[in-house]
Amino acid sequence: MDKKRDVTLTADDLRAFESDVIKKYEGANIRGPVHLSHGNEEPLIEIFQYIDQNDWVFSTWRNHYHALLHGVPQEWLMNEILQGRSINISNGNYKFHTSAIVGGILPIATGVALALKIKSSPNKVWCFIGDMAYSIGTFHDSYKYSQSNDLPITYVIEDNGLSTNTPTQKTWNNETENFYTYDAINVTELNKHLIYYKYERHYPHVGIGKWIYF
Repeated sequence: MDKKRDVTLTADDLRAFESDVIKKYEGANIRGPVHLSHGNEEPLIEIFQYIDQNDWVFSTWRNHYHALLHGVPQEWLMNEILQGRSINISNGNYKFHTSAIVGGILPIATGVALALKIKSSPNKVWCFIGDMAYSIGTFHDSYKYSQSNDLPITYVIEDNGLSTNTPTQKTWNNETENFYTYDAINVTELNKHLIYYKYERHYPHVGIGKWIYF
């Protein structure tokens, strides 16, 4: 798989954006929940080299990095966050959509991939999910359907080891090394349908970690 484009944003750029979100959150300028990213900048920058700007990108509540790397303007994104819409960013002009429901974006992304195949579109779908959504039936159904029908979609699993605040393996009472059903591959070994990488969560599930979280 050849690289399609250069990604102009750097890891420092991404972290600076989240730092700005934190300042605004601390200043009570954001009237809604925020889910911050940190520590997965390099894998995402590498992956987005393969994502064409006309491809569709679907993400979750932790979506700021994905939006920025797909070309969504920083000013527009920050305004959405300030309006309390951080967890459900949607911008049709940039073919970028998210869902705050665990696994909720999976059937939508898979359906779009089917539509693209029917239309013989040259573009494809990229669907980012966490290890919690990776563990549920919706993912297994979507992944199996996409493989069986050779749909133009790649699922990217971002594993921080946590289902909200509970270790994912503990959630499913399976703490062995072979937790995942599908073969996990390194981000540098780009696969047609599945990319998997691990990272350590820096911020709490929601917020910035300065208040008690119930």
